[in-house]
Amino acid sequence: MPPVLVKHIMTESVVTLFAEQTLPLAEDIMRFKHLRHLPVVDDAQRLVGLVSHRDILRAQISWLTGFSETERRARQEHVRVSQIMTRDVWTASPDTLASRAGALLLDHAFGCLPVVEPGGRLVGIVTERDYLRIALEAIARRDP
Repeated sequence: MPPVLVKHIMTESVVTLFAEQTLPLAEDIMRFKHLRHLPVVDDAQRLVGLVSHRDILRAQISWLTGFSETERRARQEHVRVSQIMTRDVWTASPDTLASRAGALLLDHAFGCLPVVEPGGRLVGIVTERDYLRIALEAIARRDP
């Protein structure tokens, strides 16, 4: 039986951001697309960072300030993705063993690993959800 590689389980269609885009845009994309991680790429689609849902929450102005949603968004419009993203991101290659990538997620409490080719071009993302899907499929095969 051939080994399971990251390329077999990753999501290839990845929603990304550019570093110059804004916090409100990142927030909207995450909310509407139901995502918790947005890779940040340059014009050549090379990975330059990652914005997580936690990064968004940490950067937001609290509703406790008394600002309306419109005021809060207007004040955050100047916050760029480059200011809130994680720059040194752990990654996997498409040919990484899925078990090794899964161990990295588990051992370091990561929610995802961007998948990059040599040279840093983003080609996918592997998330906790991908591993849960595989686990459920394996369990379902054993169901009566």
